[in-house]
Amino acid sequence: MRKWIALGCGVLCFVGGVAAAQESVTTSGAASLKINGAVGRPLTLTTEELKKMPRKTLTVANPHDKKTEVYEGVLVEELLKRAGVAQGEHLRGTALAMYVVFKAEDGYRVVFSIAELDSGVVDSDVMVADTLDGAAIPPKVGPLRLVAPREKRPARWVRMLTEITLATAAPD
Repeated sequence: MRKWIALGCGVLCFVGGVAAAQESVTTSGAASLKINGAVGRPLTLTTEELKKMPRKTLTVANPHDKKTEVYEGVLVEELLKRAGVAQGEHLRGTALAMYVVFKAEDGYRVVFSIAELDSGVVDSDVMVADTLDGAAIPPKVGPLRLVAPREKRPARWVRMLTEITLATAAPD
């Protein structure tokens, strides 16, 4: 009798684990990008929503692969605008103490100052790309990738981008 109870529990635990795994796949089927922190409107955007936004195409030389790549996506500046972040003429004073953290699925993080992402301050084409050479970005790199085409090294290009967080540098 005890064997049957233990076996029954094992089957229920296994079935429960399969159901949880299926639920995880269902709810995470479409990739999403969270934009949060010191923003006017926190956002969670799916890849489908990103495809409906104003698009930019960039041709860049990838020094790691020693080839030219064509990325398409949405400028970070546009994403920050939709999240209610000060830009252009409104980006002054204490707003210039803001920084943006880009986080990958594996925990890798990089930082940009808010000014580096504003075309009113610098010619910035930093984008969240969702296509590479006309196709979806491969899973080892995507589905979303931060691309900073003017940098000499792609150290701040974030693979598997999942989150953008704004913060303000603490005053002394």
